[in-house]
Amino acid sequence: MFRSRLYTYDDVVERVAQQLGLNDPSKIRLTSHNCYSQQPKPQPIKYRGVDHLSDMLVHYNQTSDILYYEVLDIPLPELQGLKTLKVAFHHATKDEVVIHTIRLPKQSTVGDVINDLKTKVELSHPDAELRLLEVFYHKIYKIFPPSEKIENINDQYWTLRAEEIPEEEKNLGPNDRLIHVYHFTKETAQNQMQILNFGEPFFLVIHEGETLAEIKVRIQKKLQVPDEDFAKWKFAFLSLGRPEYLQDSDIVSSRFQRRDVYGAWEQYLGLEHSDNAPKRAYAANQ
Repeated sequence: MFRSRLYTYDDVVERVAQQLGLNDPSKIRLTSHNCYSQQPKPQPIKYRGVDHLSDMLVHYNQTSDILYYEVLDIPLPELQGLKTLKVAFHHATKDEVVIHTIRLPKQSTVGDVINDLKTKVELSHPDAELRLLEVFYHKIYKIFPPSEKIENINDQYWTLRAEEIPEEEKNLGPNDRLIHVYHFTKETAQNQMQILNFGEPFFLVIHEGETLAEIKVRIQKKLQVPDEDFAKWKFAFLSLGRPEYLQDSDIVSSRFQRRDVYGAWEQYLGLEHSDNAPKRAYAANQ
């Protein structure tokens, strides 16, 4: 197909488009081959990002004869001006997660992403407000401010999660706390106890003086866990990975007073139970 390694970038995409019967060569995106991993390189070639075919085929002084292509739905120069983010939308009441691909100009903000999402998702009520979170290994690391530019947001390793802001979180009293709640199991390896987080992390409002027993009622209702399963769950305050198990009569807010931790995600209420993620499919006890 290619007779000369001196073909320019435009020559190459035109040839590929001809072979495919595609009338717009700018919709072709090329990716070079990594000779060592025998895989496509993680970053595709930018529009006119290399001069000649020979540049597309070289990897650390090794020359390959493999070049990958994909057909885009919009021209590559236009796509390069956009930021594409994959956002997992968690429905407020249904146990379903839908992944949405949001494509906006790089100068856009998180607020723009949220507005775009609102047109695509099913909200529990028309005035519902959304927020965007960064989740990594079953912990919440960040709530994105609406003014943050999306250009530098990374969704390759972290999960971007969008969800409705619960009503109870909107009117926090001066002594209410918003805490992180994570699921965990314990594993012993080389005589060392390890905490393994799993499932979907979430925020919970706790009130001054509230006991664990009162908070458990709200957690069970929120996660819709059947009584027989919930009876086996244990609850712990975790700080920097160390669990302190709580009794029903313990005042949970007193544990979350300390401010000397590195990040909020390092202090959380842990729900210890086996990792068969609670399904919301069963009907709540009315």
